[in-house]
Amino acid sequence: MSILIRNVLLDGERRNVLIEGNRFGSLNAPGNAPADEVIDASGFAILPAFYNTHSHSPMTLLRGYADDMELFTWLNDHIWPFEAQMKPEDIYAGTRLAILEMIKSGTVFFCDMYWMEQESARAAAEMGVRACVSVHVIGFQPREAQLQTLARARTWKDQAEGRVTMAVAAHAPYTCGAELIVECHDLARELGMPFVIHLAETRKEFDDCVGEHGMTPVQYLDSLGVLDRNTVAAHVVHVTDEDAKILADREVVISHNPVSNMKLASGVFQSDKLQKAGCRITLGTDGASSNNNLSMIEEMKVAALLAKVSSGPLAGSAETVLGWASRNGAQAFGLDAGVIREGALADAILVDLANERLVPNHNLISNWVYSADSSCVDTVICNGRVIMRNRKIPGEQQIREQAQQSVERILARLSQAKAAS
Repeated sequence: MSILIRNVLLDGERRNVLIEGNRFGSLNAPGNAPADEVIDASGFAILPAFYNTHSHSPMTLLRGYADDMELFTWLNDHIWPFEAQMKPEDIYAGTRLAILEMIKSGTVFFCDMYWMEQESARAAAEMGVRACVSVHVIGFQPREAQLQTLARARTWKDQAEGRVTMAVAAHAPYTCGAELIVECHDLARELGMPFVIHLAETRKEFDDCVGEHGMTPVQYLDSLGVLDRNTVAAHVVHVTDEDAKILADREVVISHNPVSNMKLASGVFQSDKLQKAGCRITLGTDGASSNNNLSMIEEMKVAALLAKVSSGPLAGSAETVLGWASRNGAQAFGLDAGVIREGALADAILVDLANERLVPNHNLISNWVYSADSSCVDTVICNGRVIMRNRKIPGEQQIREQAQQSVERILARLSQAKAAS
């Protein structure tokens, strides 16, 4: 399969971009180069797609369900009881809704931490995106359930031509004991998979860890030997200078989730400190119940503004945060992607330069980070295939309807469970 994207704006010049198979073949192809498909991109620019490094995709079904409360109240009294009523078909429906939203805003990859990961993997494979789904354990699960979950990592088989991979996830240091965290990390290392964990998200987590272990959450995980370049740590809001050095030295991937952190009042990500230490920073949306959308475009802008308000106007430049959302995210998961380059994997988006949010086009990257929204995204290409064209995705109405039906069934079961308790 080959695609010729004709007369598209790339780095300030009109070019013909040729995709051959699943990679960029040429960025300066002849206008009459043979191709299976030709896209007239005269009114468009081509940009790197997004790589969402932390999500809980089925939680689209909880969008708006419980807002404006403390994190632990939110989890214990609302989120976890709702999730307890979710069945495999709900995970599948919620993930499809999440992927629909992500594609529409230019995302082609997500790292997911959730239960029944087989259903999320199936949805990603069917809808043509990339994903890294996690076998995910938490301390309050029965030991048998933990073992059954972790065993699935050993039998994992990709069914999507390399687009869908697996990670091993321990929920967080405050919900998992040391032995379980080490077990998850060691299994991930043995199988060559990423190890995913929430880390240093709230001040309470930070203070409790210091009180219990005499160490910060970062130092505590380092003492367990579970911080390395295959570790993906989500949030990482509360860190000391020593923590930043540890994270940089161990080459840990940090998934910065600015919107969720602000909505839950978790704290201010110290981007300037972490950047100066040399940390690997990426962007994630977290779940739709704490964001409440999955737009990486919005995530970029908020990340940039948060950096500026905390560290000055030169912090969080448009180029920097675009790198976090694209190139850095792809590299964190071993993908030769996140850039428009000959030989790189052919993941890209075409943005409509006539959209009012991109006019005038003094600086496309600034417009993209500070002004754009998902309405600017016209076409999405993943792995050399068009998965959204003219903002239309096959089956999108059915996806929305099935998600709504799942929510209604879950609420009915939840009501029954509350009545019986």
